[in-house]
Amino acid sequence: MTATIIDGKAVASQVRAEVAERVRALQARGVNPGLAAVLVGDDPASHIYVGSKQKACAEAGIYSERVELPAGTSQAKVIEEIERLNADPRISGMIVQLPVPEHISELAVQMAVAPEKDVDCLGPTNVGLMARGRGLLLPATPYGIVELLVRSGIDPQGQHVVVVGRSGLVGMPLAIMLAQKSPRANATVTICHTRTRDISAHTRQADILVVAAGRPRAVTGDMVRPGAVVVDVGINRTEDGIVGDVAFDEAREVAGAITPVPGGVGPMTVAMLLVNTVAAAEAQAAAR
Repeated sequence: MTATIIDGKAVASQVRAEVAERVRALQARGVNPGLAAVLVGDDPASHIYVGSKQKACAEAGIYSERVELPAGTSQAKVIEEIERLNADPRISGMIVQLPVPEHISELAVQMAVAPEKDVDCLGPTNVGLMARGRGLLLPATPYGIVELLVRSGIDPQGQHVVVVGRSGLVGMPLAIMLAQKSPRANATVTICHTRTRDISAHTRQADILVVAAGRPRAVTGDMVRPGAVVVDVGINRTEDGIVGDVAFDEAREVAGAITPVPGGVGPMTVAMLLVNTVAAAEAQAAAR
């Protein structure tokens, strides 16, 4: 068996085309969606990520603004910039690119972002709404995974989903979203992490296996149930180039469908950030 490749680039392209249509509809009403990115420090990867988001905004017709602050900027100054963007009517959504320098509290800056502009869904208000199934703005990577599955004809309902990794960015919110009573969810979810005994015993039971372990090739082919869907969230730079958290060549010979790295979940994350930005702009326009 050789797995079907789940093409995240193709699905993301569909989503971005839909976003562009929604942007044009807003602009026809005199509303111009805008996304601001706040970068603190000179982390090269962060600058690349923000650059790709700005490019995606330009292609969709979304205004973008980039605020770059030196690594030594105080937390108070960062929050002052966030509050300025909160008050700026040109900005529909805002992200504070992680990581931030150690002297700055991630939680403090996330709490400073106005909930209606929190398109990363990292602030407590939006995390709480997401957990209750009431979120308008959802965390981009988990949101993208759900969208990728559904648009690829993979229905999570009634499936056993095993998530490897419990981060607040991917593993935990994805588990919550997929376990909820919803036409796009209703899965039975198991979360595995560094203290899970015999992870393989769990992963081999998965109908859908999502790997966000943060370690290159952490899941090998013998850990995959034959015919399972494998979603690889990892992006690891190694001597062999960029690889995922799954040993792709091994897993594709066992799985029924699998996402590649790159070209799988990554493009969906950017696409869903645009979806959140447009949704935020629509909601703000309706509230005026």
